[in-house]
Formats: sequence, structure tokens, C-alpha cells
Amino acid sequence: MSLAWGLGTWGENHLKTLADEPGVYVAGICDINEELLNRRAQEYDIPFITTDYKELIAHDEVQAVSVVTPDFLHHDIAMAAAQAGKHILVEKPMTTSLEEAYDIAAAVREAGVTLMVDFHNRWNPTLIEMKKAIEAGELGEVKMASLRLSNKIWVPTELLSWAGQTTVAWWLGSHVSDLACWLLQDRVVRVYSVARQSVLADMGLRTPDFFHSILEFANGAVVHLDNCWILGDAMPSVIDFQVQLVGSKGTMYADCSHNLSSQKYTHNSSEWPNPLVVIDSHGTPRGFAIESIRHFAGCIRDGRQPLVSVAEAVHNVEILAAIHRSVAEGQPVEIG
Repeated sequence: MSLAWGLGTWGENHLKTLADEPGVYVAGICDINEELLNRRAQEYDIPFITTDYKELIAHDEVQAVSVVTPDFLHHDIAMAAAQAGKHILVEKPMTTSLEEAYDIAAAVREAGVTLMVDFHNRWNPTLIEMKKAIEAGELGEVKMASLRLSNKIWVPTELLSWAGQTTVAWWLGSHVSDLACWLLQDRVVRVYSVARQSVLADMGLRTPDFFHSILEFANGAVVHLDNCWILGDAMPSVIDFQVQLVGSKGTMYADCSHNLSSQKYTHNSSEWPNPLVVIDSHGTPRGFAIESIRHFAGCIRDGRQPLVSVAEAVHNVEILAAIHRSVAEGQPVEIG
């Protein structure tokens, strides 16, 4: 297997996970940043490196690629991989265009390869407990839900060099819209969303500060999504992630961001590391954001289908495209 382009913070999670996974050989890596590319190759003893993803995909030893680029760059790499007969793990969302999502799905189907979008919150232990409660009927029929996933302003202004080329709906809304569909096991049929743009625009980033979106599901459930990336930088946690489910027989809440099992305070800073997400466990990467990558590798190795289907990944893009269209048109948008 290989890491096809993208060796930054999240790309390294893919690299170190695949390098540690039994039965997986990292044949090569790719990034346009040559300094980073060479450093990662030395750190992980990678035999083949290139700045051209087409060269990596064409490599004889490559059976699967992991695409960890900015979201608006997923399409061309995924298409090239599918057409070359390579399996694909791609970071969320699949792409930022509905037409491109349909293209990728068709290419994957025609090539007969496996594609999985890395919706790693499906491996989040807290959210798995929610899903178990729903499936066991403890909450009755879920009538409404509220999912808030937001970032402090450090993310679009410092972490991402390309924030002005995407939106927080693509960046974070992709997680919670998939999560809502996964928890409810249903499709979204109608979307209404509003957004505002001023704080980041005043800083030179032409992207909305936040989105508030209402999703109506086929079974009648209504879900509210709250996505913002202008939270105060003084917050010790990069994210604020809350989930509320209201059913006919019960209610359930999840706080996925403020795990206080680990707290660190120095004279200059405070931090609440969340050991559930990613942790180095005696030299082995662990955490739910790692387990999704391991799951994909295991599926390719063992010939199994991944827990995230291509159809679900496409529907996620349908929802997000409808959110953006609703903001632009100022009215609800139907999803066929």
C-alpha cells in the first residue's frame, strides 16, 4: 500500500498507522513539499518518493492509495487511482463537488476497486455507545438531534494554509452530516441552511464563519448541524463537539471534545489532550482516528468491504452540496 500525497499533520497519522499495520508495506509516498517528503521518507524508511501522484499510482508495488490532500484536490487523485485499478482511502469529504463525487463513484464501480472515505467518528467509542442505544431501542424512535462540531479560529488562520478555498461545512460539516445519517440509518431528503461571512473575511479569508443547517430525514426526524470555526483561541481544545439525541422514549448526550482524563498546565499554557483520538501507545499509534485507517487496511488485506460505503460517501456530498446551495439561494433544497 502507499500514501498518495499529503504528509502533513493528518497525513502522518495515515503514514505511521499503515507503517505499523501487519501485512501492509508502504511502497512509497508523495507530497509537493520536497523538504517534508524527504523528512518523512527518512523517518519511516520509505523506499520510493515523488512529488507527482501519477508516478506513485503507477508504481508496480502500489495496490492502494491513501489520499490526504486538501478536500478540493481529492477528485483527480481518486480518479487516477481508480482508473489504475488501485484501492482508495480518501479523507472526508469524498470531494467538494457533487459532479465530481458521481465521477469518482462511477470510476470505482467500473474498476471494481474499493473506496472508503475516512469518517473516523464512526469508530469513536462515545458515539458507538449512542448507536448501540438507538439500535437496542432504548431511545425509542429518534425524533430530533443536534450536532455541534466547531473549531477555534486557529484552524482556518494558522493550521490550514488553504482555508479560503473551502468552507467549515466541507471541513467539519462532513463529519456530523455523516454521523447523523449513520446514527439514524436514514437518508436526508431536505436541507435548509444559513451562513454568515465577516470575521474571517476581514482577515483576508473569503470563507463563511459558520453554518447553521437543518436536515430533514426520510423517516421524519429533524437534525440541526452547527459548524463554526471562529471560536476563541484561548480555548484549550481545538474542537467543540457535542451531540444530543431526543427519542420517543429517551434522550442521550455526548461530549466528544472535553475529555478531562488528561490535563496539562504549564506557566504559559493549558491543554486537555484527548487520548481517545490519537495517542502513541508504547510506539504503536492508537485511538479512534487511527482505527478507521487500520480498518481500511484490514479490508484490503482480507478482502472485506469497509464499514463506509461509496453510496454513503456520495450521499454525504449530496447533503453538503445542498447546504451550500441553500445558503446561496436562501431557501430549502430537496435531495432526490
